[in-house]
Amino acid sequence: MTIHVGLTLPSFVDDPEVPIAVARAAEDADLDGVFVYDHLWRGDHPNRRPALECFAMLGAIAAETRRIQIGPLVARATLRPAATLANSLATVQRVSGGRLIAAIGAGDSLSRDENEAYGLEFGSMVDRVNALHAAVRAAAQHDYPVWVAGRAAPVRQMVAVADGWNSWGTDPVRFERAAARVRDVAPHAVLTWGGLARPLEEGADALAARLQPYVDAGATWIIVGPVDSGNPANAAVVAEMRARLVD
Repeated sequence: MTIHVGLTLPSFVDDPEVPIAVARAAEDADLDGVFVYDHLWRGDHPNRRPALECFAMLGAIAAETRRIQIGPLVARATLRPAATLANSLATVQRVSGGRLIAAIGAGDSLSRDENEAYGLEFGSMVDRVNALHAAVRAAAQHDYPVWVAGRAAPVRQMVAVADGWNSWGTDPVRFERAAARVRDVAPHAVLTWGGLARPLEEGADALAARLQPYVDAGATWIIVGPVDSGNPANAAVVAEMRARLVD
């Protein structure tokens, strides 16, 4: 089993050269993927700042890299009609030369704040699941892998029409339980985990030890979200961490 490791890029910055520099560093470190958040602003309300738009940023990253896989983590199904989202993803796939991973989710409590502040309907859980279902089905018609993101049972069920599943920030025990349920629905689905970390402070050995339980639970992608995400030096530490993970 091959363990793939990715890095989230800094979205909440004014200068788009910052995430581009991190993406280049990730590719230079031979990481497997870089991922862009899909938010309208940062969540801590006293310090709201504009976020770089997900698909514009993915286009820029595609143009500035050559090998590394790229994608949203995660594209929010409630922000765009399903056909629009699928077309945006397909465009990134073409621009990048076939390097897209399309992770799609229904949104969380932070998404509610953003939607409501901009006058966008957030909807009930049923509404969001229906939007996610439409988005996943539309995206699945194209030639890029689709991951469904989220722990709710109706979300996990959608992995049956997708290629993989992502859980963000889940502890190892919950991840293992949810992963087992995903396997019941889709035995061959790619299992992926993402979450926050401090690679430069923790170091490669400690970070690998902390993330190894997710690999033991079946994750073949580990996506690290550095708290200091604008520092390109994180990429080399995450690459060292990957070498210490045991499949």
